[in-house]
Amino acid sequence: MPYPILEIKNVSKTYKDQNHVVHALNNVSFDIHAGEIFGLLGVNGAGKTTLSSILATVHPATAGDVLFNGVSIYKDLYTYRKALGLCPQIQNLDQFLNVRENLVFAGRYYLMDEKEIQTRVDELLHEFELTRYSNFDVDKLSGGTKQRVLIARALVHKPQIVFLDEPTVGLDPDIRRKLWTHIQALKNQGITVVLTTHYLDEAEILSDRVCMLSKGKVLLVESVAELKSKHKLDRLEDIFLQLTEQE
Repeated sequence: MPYPILEIKNVSKTYKDQNHVVHALNNVSFDIHAGEIFGLLGVNGAGKTTLSSILATVHPATAGDVLFNGVSIYKDLYTYRKALGLCPQIQNLDQFLNVRENLVFAGRYYLMDEKEIQTRVDELLHEFELTRYSNFDVDKLSGGTKQRVLIARALVHKPQIVFLDEPTVGLDPDIRRKLWTHIQALKNQGITVVLTTHYLDEAEILSDRVCMLSKGKVLLVESVAELKSKHKLDRLEDIFLQLTEQE
């Protein structure tokens, strides 16, 4: 039976200035199961980026709590952050380091043993078909290869949860599909994946369950199969469009 590795409890996020109040998230609650690929979906402004940034501890929640294995992340952010791997939408590899050095630096950031770092980096270079690029400067890499390096970097310290923020945006269809294989492999390794994407075909193929957000609130949390059965539609994109139009 799946168990919740993350429990989002009544999370709200409010931004204020002297003249405006924006409720980016409003009392959001759901669970993410260990070992699943969980898709976060929504139109621009729905709140998915805000929510993923809270779960990744980039920004704090205004109200509510997030539990990791039953314990509030705010009681021990250090331990929780060590369990996370982050692959941002904007590529932020160090331009002054080559591919291998970027991965090694990530291991040192997490205070891994030096011998363990070198072994782990070799594993990841092989797994993501990056060995031939090991000594390349990152600015010499294609967009798809950079994305593989970003995902590999997020995995150096063997995290339990990986956040992928628009991991295939702007990539050619064949490169996107190759990255899907790597993402599916994470699940096979028992890693929980939180996937934020605008590509509904990507969410449909990869996600065990999806959360659709609308105007800062949870519209639904269901498996793709359940949604297709309930709405009598064959594509997640059609279901998404139907639901957002109703909103």
